[in-house]
Amino acid sequence: MRTNLIYVLICILIFTPSANAQTEKHKYYPESDTAVLNKLEHWQDIKFGLLMHWGPYSQRGIVESWSICSEDEGWCQRKSDNYEQYKQDYENLKTTFNPLKFNPEKWAEAAAYAGMKYVVFTTKHHDGFCMFDTKTTNYKVTDPGCPFHTNPKANITKEIFSAFRSKGFLTGAYFSKPDWNCNYYWWPYFATPDRNCNYNINKYPDRWENFVQFTHTQINELMTNYDTVDILWLDGGWVKKYTNEELTRYRNKPDFKQCNLQSQDIRMSEIVKKAREKQPGLIVVNRAVEGPYQNYLTPENRVPENAIYDYPWESCIIAGGGWSYAFNATYKSGYEAVKLLVDIVAKGGNLLLNIAPGPEGDFDQGAYDMLKEIGDWMKVNSECIYNTRAHKPYKTGKIYFTEHKSGKYLYAVYMPDEDETTLPEIIMIYGLNLPQKINISLLGSEESITCERTGKGLQINVSETIISNNRGKYAWVFKIKK
Repeated sequence: MRTNLIYVLICILIFTPSANAQTEKHKYYPESDTAVLNKLEHWQDIKFGLLMHWGPYSQRGIVESWSICSEDEGWCQRKSDNYEQYKQDYENLKTTFNPLKFNPEKWAEAAAYAGMKYVVFTTKHHDGFCMFDTKTTNYKVTDPGCPFHTNPKANITKEIFSAFRSKGFLTGAYFSKPDWNCNYYWWPYFATPDRNCNYNINKYPDRWENFVQFTHTQINELMTNYDTVDILWLDGGWVKKYTNEELTRYRNKPDFKQCNLQSQDIRMSEIVKKAREKQPGLIVVNRAVEGPYQNYLTPENRVPENAIYDYPWESCIIAGGGWSYAFNATYKSGYEAVKLLVDIVAKGGNLLLNIAPGPEGDFDQGAYDMLKEIGDWMKVNSECIYNTRAHKPYKTGKIYFTEHKSGKYLYAVYMPDEDETTLPEIIMIYGLNLPQKINISLLGSEESITCERTGKGLQINVSETIISNNRGKYAWVFKIKK
């Protein structure tokens, strides 16, 4: 195991600006549990995953959860001037949620063809609607008040995990720590000025303890009743234990807008201990909360620039529309998706690509088209993605580099411009320390490749036959034996 990838102490990731409590620089805390380290190593090998945001909100094609939060941001504004009525209507979407085209086997097959190897599904977002069968609330897909509850596949989380697990995927449970439907978090006695718990926890500790137990119970259900769960992906980074100094620092920021930010300790150490008793080796991602329960870091909808990070990290990226389902969404082209994957992997990360199912329980055709285009490329070139680690430099010009974790092979990925569908006759590679005798090949081609050293670097000569037989494949990969 390449422990140097795990035991780097300093991280400089900056998290999503949508949450003030998540915009701090983070230190990476290395894990010591051998079972977790082994699973993290495997997770770093497989590189490519699917994230799905899905709930009753898909019926309206609106942002997940956030429109019922009383924060005045452009990306979560309500098309209503009556908040209470809007929130009631939003929660009543449960009564019309009936995704009869739900077929997780179809999703798993498409994702597997694309080369994805793990799935993270929103078992519960901030609105509190549970896409799994829980005993803690009736705000769930299996409740008699939801028409889908009579469907044999009503326990949506279970069906998704089962379908993807049958294709060899690791399974991950996205779980929101805040719960805006739970009376122990948003107490109806008070108004809800922002995303935080809306009462003074120090004044009402018993009510907060009820919420802590509510949260522990739901996570325990997920860890107990859904076979093997590999990743617990916790969102809502403002739900954490704060020191007084941290609270003061946040509140003194010029752009700070939250009214009720306070220490919200849900006792993560207990959650993780109990979860790993049920799921040994469980990867825990307590997103945007610096500390030992953030086994890998998660820059949101962006790729770190001009750097290679040697600790485990993953960019979660929207494939089309938004995180939640959007009508008439435009999805990434095969070229855009492949370039994104190559860029992230070359920098040492994983790509978690988000596709949001629609209200009837299916992906848009544009999502399936994108997945097929990625898969067509991966069918030939996945060797430069799986089981690789970052190489320094990670890029020179149009060439991205990845290295097999054994150290035996270097992959040089020629990433053309989008309108460039033909390999050039000469490709130059700079800045590499290579052996005198070089064995080089082009993935997907049986033609021999010649190369020569020049004063500038390594010159790869591409024959006319190779050029004519390898057109329009988004990116071409040269394999160099070290």
